[in-house]
Amino acid sequence: MTDASWNTLVSVDALAAALGDPGLRLFDARAVAAITPGGPDPAKLYAHSHLPGAQYADLDRDLSDHSITGQGRHPLPQAEALARRLGEWGVAPHHQVVFYDAGDGSMAAARGWWLLKLMGHERVAVLDGGLAAWRAAGLAETATVEMPQALPPYPASGFDRSRIAGVEEVASRLGEAPGWLIDARGGERFRGEVEPIDPVAGHVPGAINRPFAQNLHEGRFRSAEALRAELLPLLHGRAASDAVLMCGSGVTACHLLLAMEHAGLPGVKVYAGSWSGWISDPSRPVATGGA
Repeated sequence: MTDASWNTLVSVDALAAALGDPGLRLFDARAVAAITPGGPDPAKLYAHSHLPGAQYADLDRDLSDHSITGQGRHPLPQAEALARRLGEWGVAPHHQVVFYDAGDGSMAAARGWWLLKLMGHERVAVLDGGLAAWRAAGLAETATVEMPQALPPYPASGFDRSRIAGVEEVASRLGEAPGWLIDARGGERFRGEVEPIDPVAGHVPGAINRPFAQNLHEGRFRSAEALRAELLPLLHGRAASDAVLMCGSGVTACHLLLAMEHAGLPGVKVYAGSWSGWISDPSRPVATGGA
């Protein structure tokens, strides 16, 4: 459990070998219904079958706070609430945490990974390929729910708000040269050709598009070298720490953030409200078209 690579991605084989380790905390973060309305209920899918030892992390209940308005479809939870939830899950700073999703585009695992990074937790990773890769390897699943002993709230004093971009920062940077804002939605949504979820189509003026699906090959993350070769030019010479990522509601932007960390481009911010937060104020400008 000491491999340094466990702070971005972990392979199916490595995770399988670690099952049963008392220092492992494993979370099922399937969230198809929460991201794409009308999809199957991920909580029911978890109850039916999941990785041994996994707890369920609900995108809406655990990894978002819907009591907050004007900050998009998946507002970030408050640090203190997240700290309490981590304690209930039995997570302490020394644990190795792994999130997984279905491996079919339900990218809430990356959201869980980012939230723990914001809390200052270093040993947190995402299962590369998710449940689909686990099943392809013929590995065991279970319907048994195992709950570690609850702990006091996770220390919230290290919550790093500097890695979160607010709407004020995004609005203040409109007009800057390209490379500061990267949108992880699919191209057709970015261009405003279709909008199946949000009430307004288009993108923040000045943003460039990098669909998160391009981070993957056959369901798994592409190599760090391949990703770096594609992601670095998007910054147009900027330092990674000067860039901001967004998407529809602050979930798949985390997938792009994970890809950048994997590629050796750390320090990028995420605009947590993302497109759904941006359009909550109709006075904010909207652009359409583009590459």
